Amino acid sequence: MTVSSVLVVGGGIAGVSTVAELRKNGYAGELTLLTVDPFPYDRPPLSKEYLAGAKELDSIALQAPEWYAEQRVDLVTDALVVDLDPAAGTVALSDGRQVSADRIVLATGGHSRWPDFERVVRELLDRPPAGKGIPRSTTGLHTLRSDDDADALRHVLLSRARLLVVGAGLIGAEVASTARKLGCEVVLVDPADPPIAAAVGTRVAAWLHSLHAVHGVEAVTATVEKLESTRAGVVAHIAGENEPRTFDAVLLAVGMVPDTALAKAAGLEVDNGVLVDDHQVTSHPNVLAVGDCARRRGQRRAEHWEAALHDGQRAATTILGIDAAAETAPWFWTDRYDLHVEVVGEMHEPDAEHEDVVRGALGEPPFSVFTLHGGRVIGAVAVDDPNAVRAARRMIDRGVDVRASDLADPATDLRKLLRGSR
Repeated sequence: MTVSSVLVVGGGIAGVSTVAELRKNGYAGELTLLTVDPFPYDRPPLSKEYLAGAKELDSIALQAPEWYAEQRVDLVTDALVVDLDPAAGTVALSDGRQVSADRIVLATGGHSRWPDFERVVRELLDRPPAGKGIPRSTTGLHTLRSDDDADALRHVLLSRARLLVVGAGLIGAEVASTARKLGCEVVLVDPADPPIAAAVGTRVAAWLHSLHAVHGVEAVTATVEKLESTRAGVVAHIAGENEPRTFDAVLLAVGMVPDTALAKAAGLEVDNGVLVDDHQVTSHPNVLAVGDCARRRGQRRAEHWEAALHDGQRAATTILGIDAAAETAPWFWTDRYDLHVEVVGEMHEPDAEHEDVVRGALGEPPFSVFTLHGGRVIGAVAVDDPNAVRAARRMIDRGVDVRASDLADPATDLRKLLRGSR
């Protein structure tokens, strides 16, 4: 079947990469991009430069405003999709409009996950409409998924403001770093010790977590049992503490949940994400799904920026009936306290089959840590050492045999290892 029209629902990196890849590969049909936002913008700066006020929203746009017209993309902003009919190839908007297409791509992203004290939180918050972030909080409770969320949080991050961050993952740590730079008093609570060990390895995770104390953030290994909104602020009951603490604001940063409501209501298969095959096709052949809302059958759901980018590119090649680019090792990055951290592949704790190799001195940037299995790199994490991660990614993708001693020596040119030199 010739595809003469494509509709993409969602204006994050997954949605924008889908339309960009379609045009890049010669698609000449109708192309519509729907987004609930004022325009498609990048999400990572929301916890850093944008939150700090160093960047405004137009400076983090994924594409220049004129790009959409130049690429003949019908960009529809402030568009909330409330219904999907896969068989008819239509979606309905909240204002009553309907849009149809031969292929529909869902790039609906996700929503902030609620902690274990969900009922308490819900009693304190006005729930947002589907697809939009929490409106400016009147209770001191915040999440961070959209520009609206960041604006609300930015409004209260004044010097000496008391901020509780619940969850010390990537977003929580980034916000703690940003808030501390703004002069806030920050407490960071997470039951994991150390957080993000599965992603970067225990030793690097412990060092990264220790940076909070170095920069004046109080890191507490515990859970938050209850939150109460009072005239004095948000009262937090932290497990193991005899007295509650009072904060001006609380950020709930305990992960995200894929936005599958539209897909589920339309009868598509959903299980911790809209289920897709290796070509991003859902259980209905006319509908594809990409980014945070999607999960490949038999795999874990990816939530990182580059994974969403590649999903969109793969969906475009599927629609066009051409081969997708070869997949590479997964990669992501994070920034905290003026340090840039990149991770590629899968880190693994040292055991009988896996070796942990440090290049440089751990805790003294720049440095890198590699995981080896059978004499080959399968993962790497680097702090202020992007060249090491780029080389590690190529080693993983090419299956290059390496010696641990060569990797550990900062004088070794990693490019020579890629060529198989010893």
